[in-house]
Amino acid sequence: MDEIIDTIAKAQEKYTELWHVNEEDLAEEFEVSSSPIETLYNYVKANHLMNFKLWHTEDIARRKDVPPVVIADCKYKIDKLNQMRTNFYENIDTAITKLLLPELPDVCEDIQNTETLGMTIDRLSILSLKIFHMNEQTQRTDTSFEKVKQASEKLDVLLEQKKSLVKAVKHLIKEYLSGKKRIASYYQFKMYNDPDLNPQLYQNKGENNVDRK
Repeated sequence: MDEIIDTIAKAQEKYTELWHVNEEDLAEEFEVSSSPIETLYNYVKANHLMNFKLWHTEDIARRKDVPPVVIADCKYKIDKLNQMRTNFYENIDTAITKLLLPELPDVCEDIQNTETLGMTIDRLSILSLKIFHMNEQTQRTDTSFEKVKQASEKLDVLLEQKKSLVKAVKHLIKEYLSGKKRIASYYQFKMYNDPDLNPQLYQNKGENNVDRK
């Protein structure tokens, strides 16, 4: 499993660089591979692409020099992307649990981690994006030496954090395999995007459908 985690971390780095040259798109209907490991890698890629798109949409949403309609459009995009991002890291949990299941002990301690493997892989995705963009800040020539120096120091911290997180994920998997912890999935059940659970959506549904002749 160590090799799989290393492959995931390297893939996130590779896709971050590639997509800054040629951004991919992703159909909402996601095809599951017949290979469990390929399915996992596909979900990791999909989750990372959502984080990639979120990053750049969030950047635009912070602008003050654009009309309000641009910011509103960003908000709608962010909501949709964030929902898909969550769905994909929950799919990562399902895929990685299937891979681990044959090796898990029959009896294990009733101790769970505060984050699932899918959540930590999602964090690795965000870290790879932070590292890429912080590295860009270290190469700027249109700002002060002090700001470049600060960015360089932050980059060093981010790189160390990524190393630590990769190590922590590997250790968590070992705890699952040894029975020291029980593997689990946590579901977000985001309510604000659901027209049946967000009162602002379902209470006003009738008004929006009124015949206004």
